[in-house]
Amino acid sequence: MLTILHISDLHFGPRYLPAIGEELLRTAARLDPDIIVISGDFTQRAKRRQFAEAREFLDRLPQKPTVVTVGNHDVPLYRIHERIFSPVALYREYISAELDTVLLRDDAVIVSLDSTSPHRSITNGRLSRRQLDFAAEAFRGAPAGAIRIVVTHHNLAPAPDFEGGSVMHGARRIIERFVEMGVELVLGGHLHRAYSASSFDIVEEHPPGNGIRIVQAGTATSSRGRGRERLRNSFNLVRIDNDAIRVTPYLFFDDLPGFAPVADHTFPRAGRWHPTDHLADRG
Repeated sequence: MLTILHISDLHFGPRYLPAIGEELLRTAARLDPDIIVISGDFTQRAKRRQFAEAREFLDRLPQKPTVVTVGNHDVPLYRIHERIFSPVALYREYISAELDTVLLRDDAVIVSLDSTSPHRSITNGRLSRRQLDFAAEAFRGAPAGAIRIVVTHHNLAPAPDFEGGSVMHGARRIIERFVEMGVELVLGGHLHRAYSASSFDIVEEHPPGNGIRIVQAGTATSSRGRGRERLRNSFNLVRIDNDAIRVTPYLFFDDLPGFAPVADHTFPRAGRWHPTDHLADRG
């Protein structure tokens, strides 16, 4: 079984909660995942000190293969000259020199794509045709039976409460390409609450068996939780075997203390799909 710790929206800066961050580090060590995915917004305002603090946090996580992507808060918003000419310079310096990356394993291929668009769509994000071609080429080399996963910051499906946050620009086109690539799972953040959805929610005329599970993480360590997770912190533990994808959201509780699982959502892998699976309530 492949285990992925999926965290997002750390927001180092004024909204970062140090005690929650320390508890997340302890929980990550206890869970001992195979892979760590961090789906963007390492900082609140893309400042050097905030990136340095985020880097220190990453270095304290379990030393496992780690997949990262840049978030819109990792791009300067008000420092216009930087946003135009060097929008991801500090992210490249402290977090990852590469923006679109591939992690290749025998049991999984994980493609991380930079969905920020500093000059055109900084809030809702977008992916270019070049990036989708990059993903398609990466998945062509996937070992037989390996799950194909995409990581972005911005969301391809709306939150179930529909409270703020439009989907990524061109979401339908992107999902259609992902279906062609055989993608089974998309991991993202951005909206600061955990939920899962299906690509059937966006493209209803999917051919049977080609649904993609879209899983969003809440904010792991900041005071910016929204919707049903207002002022709350969460992350996801994703477990994958030959038959199913199991997503377990963990929520922070002051009185436990610490993070604890609050639900289990199990979805069939490609080829184990039933025609009514996409009609299930989203969680």
